[in-house]
Amino acid sequence: MDTAIRCARKGWPVHPLVPGLKIPAGNCPRCRTEDHSPEHCSCHAADRWCHGFHAATTNLSRIRRWWTSNPRFGVGVSCGPARVVVLDVDVRAKAQPTRDRLLPGIPVHPSIDLTGLETGFDTLALLAAYRGQVNPCADETTLRVQTASGGMHIWYSLPQGRRLRSSFGAGASAALAWQVDVRAEKGYVVAPRTQTRRGTYRPVGPVIEPACLPAWLAAELTRTGHAVSSSPRPEPAAPVQVHRFVGVDGLSRLLEAVEACAAAPEGTGFTGKLNRAAFTAGGLVAAGRLSREEAVDRLTRAAESARPSQSARNNRTIRDGLSAGARSPLHVKGRS
Repeated sequence: MDTAIRCARKGWPVHPLVPGLKIPAGNCPRCRTEDHSPEHCSCHAADRWCHGFHAATTNLSRIRRWWTSNPRFGVGVSCGPARVVVLDVDVRAKAQPTRDRLLPGIPVHPSIDLTGLETGFDTLALLAAYRGQVNPCADETTLRVQTASGGMHIWYSLPQGRRLRSSFGAGASAALAWQVDVRAEKGYVVAPRTQTRRGTYRPVGPVIEPACLPAWLAAELTRTGHAVSSSPRPEPAAPVQVHRFVGVDGLSRLLEAVEACAAAPEGTGFTGKLNRAAFTAGGLVAAGRLSREEAVDRLTRAAESARPSQSARNNRTIRDGLSAGARSPLHVKGRS
């Protein structure tokens, strides 16, 4: 009860977990014998817990009543209304997947030695190294919790207006990284200090509050399809302004600008930057200085690294930009 009340006072809605386990406690007999939707469950109208995070509350009277009825209940926190996102780092014994599944959307070059890579701690460290950032597992500015299985929950608070969806599993499109799941909207996480049969969820270090989600992690979660947009706004296309004698090195700089748009989900002028890069590539192709296959490949990889959730739109921008650029061949200065 103390843990549940402490969480509620932080503004984190809580719900009971089965004593000793990390699964939500049911209530009505139908939950034990048949499947039915939370919307049609009579428990909620009767002020009883049921269906996990659907019943989560910050009402202290209700919490005291629930945990008085069974003091051994564990505590689950509903992440969405608590406005937190939790990176769930697992240490399950599994065979290492192929390189394309370690960091969804990021190719891991064959030259990188993966010997000893076994857990989510390793893949999250690899992702941070790729981005030149602090490994979240070692982020001493935020709440980190050692799980009963030896993994880690890394808590971050979400800025107003940002929404993220949960994902569970180790599939190529299901997680932030292999063995790193995301707990956010329509998901819950075991509260710190909750005791289970396998052990206690213990905070790591003195920090007991979630820090604001770092911009680079927000960009990664957007890239991997975890962002939820209530009213997506199309980005306006910027006018094409390209120097007639831009070379292949210039194209590389334009592609770097496209890839840098991964740092934020909007407001970066992504469409305009991709359009400029495609127009330039079209001019290089028309001048015989770049093959169309290489141009399409480089443009697509840059676009997908920044906006993987809008492939059709990316492809359309690339196609139109290449066609427009092909009408203005980019020759080396001084040649016809």
